[in-house]
Amino acid sequence: MPDPKFNDVLVTKFINNIMLAGKKSIAHEIFYDAIEEVSAKTKENGLEVWKKALSNVTPSVEVRSRRVGGATFQIPSEIRPERKQSIGMKNLILFARKRNEKSMSKKLAAEIMAAYKEEGAAFKRKEDIHRMAEANKAFSHFKF
Repeated sequence: MPDPKFNDVLVTKFINNIMLAGKKSIAHEIFYDAIEEVSAKTKENGLEVWKKALSNVTPSVEVRSRRVGGATFQIPSEIRPERKQSIGMKNLILFARKRNEKSMSKKLAAEIMAAYKEEGAAFKRKEDIHRMAEANKAFSHFKF
């Protein structure tokens, strides 16, 4: 279902990922406060900044371990769209939680702005995943 404020299904998925121990109202509060803070700091539409940040931290390939003849190879493979989106959201939230700001909404706002500018830990994770896939593309013929 779409969320009450922005009427967007993607926002609902993100809020559900933020949520801990079934506290959805707190997750709503955290997300909306973060979006307001982002729009105040960037002077742009906070939701659009968040969507751009989410697309910046969403990987398109990943590596999977595959055992071939006693050796384990890291095989790069495409990710289906739902999983891409899920990984991007989870990385954004994970690295927001690890930040050192005061509240979760401030942490999330800072991570969103960093991802929007193509920097920050979540963006670095995506770059590392792509780099690993690039380094192991010689093993792509071992597809699953």
